Amino acid sequence: MKNLVYIAFLLTFTFGFSQKKTESLKIQNNENAKVHFSDGPALFFTNSDSLILQVHPQAMLIDSLWMNKLIKSPLYDKEQYMLGDDEILVAGLEELPTDLLKARLKYLNSKTPFKIEYNPQLEQVIRTYLQKRKSSLSTIMERARYFFPMFEEHLAKYNIPMELKYLAVIESALNPNARSRVGATGLWQFMYQTGKYYDLEVSSYIDERSDPYRATEAACMYLESLYKMYGDWSMALAAYNSGPGNVSKAIRRSGGSTNYWNIRKYLPNETAAYVPAFYATLYIFEYAKEHNIKSKERAISYYATDTVQVKRQLTFAQINETLNVDIEVLKFLNPQYKLEIIPYIKNKNYILTLPIKDIGNFVSNERLIYAYADLEDTKVEKPLLELIKLDDKITHKVKRGEYLGKIAAKHGVAESNLKKWNNLKSTKLQVGQKLVVYPKNTNPIVTAKVTPIKEDKDETTYYIVKLGDSLWSIAKKFTNVSVQNIKEWNNIWSVNSLKPGIKLKILNLLNDQKK
Repeated sequence: MKNLVYIAFLLTFTFGFSQKKTESLKIQNNENAKVHFSDGPALFFTNSDSLILQVHPQAMLIDSLWMNKLIKSPLYDKEQYMLGDDEILVAGLEELPTDLLKARLKYLNSKTPFKIEYNPQLEQVIRTYLQKRKSSLSTIMERARYFFPMFEEHLAKYNIPMELKYLAVIESALNPNARSRVGATGLWQFMYQTGKYYDLEVSSYIDERSDPYRATEAACMYLESLYKMYGDWSMALAAYNSGPGNVSKAIRRSGGSTNYWNIRKYLPNETAAYVPAFYATLYIFEYAKEHNIKSKERAISYYATDTVQVKRQLTFAQINETLNVDIEVLKFLNPQYKLEIIPYIKNKNYILTLPIKDIGNFVSNERLIYAYADLEDTKVEKPLLELIKLDDKITHKVKRGEYLGKIAAKHGVAESNLKKWNNLKSTKLQVGQKLVVYPKNTNPIVTAKVTPIKEDKDETTYYIVKLGDSLWSIAKKFTNVSVQNIKEWNNIWSVNSLKPGIKLKILNLLNDQKK
């Protein structure tokens, strides 16, 4: 089914936008990618045959802006969506009179397998979410455009009610990197042991509890088993939150009742609020239009993405530099890779999710991309290394509004290095937190001896970065110029530092710019 949608999308994309002005990006295509590389650090592209890749600058700009705004939004914190224990519930709401709510709940009860019955407690919860969480809901609904179709595929496979897609909203606010105070992780908030039971891998490189595909499959299996245990979806939801043991104890304390509302007062406080929050979320999503709740932005669609299995280890930075896919897009589509590295292990299937427009570019140029990664990896182990002094480091105090990528760009270092130097497990920072930074081309372990190049003004060219450019595509415009050359000549040590309008210095090494 997804392949048919993919073909339809391509046809629509080709004809529907044929009148729009686009830019071309040339990537050399050769059967043996190794011939494009010398033994040194320079990239040599010698084959005149090339693959023309179309770049839509305006679309790329919109994607980048949306991802940066959406992913870094504090509205994705679960605590800001779920009602707190100390929050005062809203008793009255003019836009939702009691009689209207009763009629709507009766309708939802008739069309779903859930026992959605009116009671004053549920009414207060729904009104409180409508009044206090409207902004959060608008943002979450936009993210739902990507995740809900994926959830629905899996729910249909297990013959589970489609409404259970709303469970991920109250679990994580649809944030695949959400982590609770007790360690539950991902869209469906799996604890470590539960995740291992459902074969979700957790290692230094990867946490499949944050993998939207694998975690959703596991959640469906778990929910299916809970429903078989209780024969009631409200009880299954309570067990999903607090565990079957707590639900069984509540049943005993209530005198044997298996009605959720009867055992609710015997459940832990969080679980007592859990099922009403689910029903409130279900109601609000189903009646969003009536309450004038709309998505905030134009998000990427699940059907506009596809996957490819990698054949060697790749970093997000390498993918960004070769295909110019925004780092934030890569992090959003591949949240399971903790260090922004896609590992390669024999007999393991690690996949990379990309926008459809970039999947074709990746597959057509796979050998080139792997060869480029080979070259980049060799630079890590260069000879003639010397230790640097500890006083080369500085301390950066995190200010409000700063995030890891912004700090890395400010100091001209890679985001991955900032994480390594400060033993960070994620990109989350606290205001006032102190970070160790080794600015520009220094490294706390080793640094390579670099032979300085004598700069001649007559042999220097300046290139203005355009929208859609990557370090890789710029390097190919010049003969005998590598990505590493451009980084060293311009003190660029973070892929996020490349912005449209920046002037790059290019030393003309023996040859002129390619025609």
